Amino acid sequence: MMTLYVKTGCPYCIKVLNFAKENGIDFELKNIADDAVAAELVARGGKRQVPYLVDSNRGVEMYESEDIVAYLREHHVKH
Repeated sequence: MMTLYVKTGCPYCIKVLNFAKENGIDFELKNIADDAVAAELVARGGKRQVPYLVDSNRGVEMYESEDIVAYLREHHVKH
């Protein structure tokens, strides 16, 4: 299962979510509007920046919407 940290209204998050929806990719979403989730994100990745992807099955964690979309395209889109 993958987790995506997001913030309501974030255009970069929307970009990743739209790509995922178009390709049938599901996430557990965690919104950093919740202070506990924001603290969890900083503890995990070091920054309060979204989107942040965690793919625990592959041991991958990353920021940056372009990088996340490229990763999803390569590893999670059914060709």
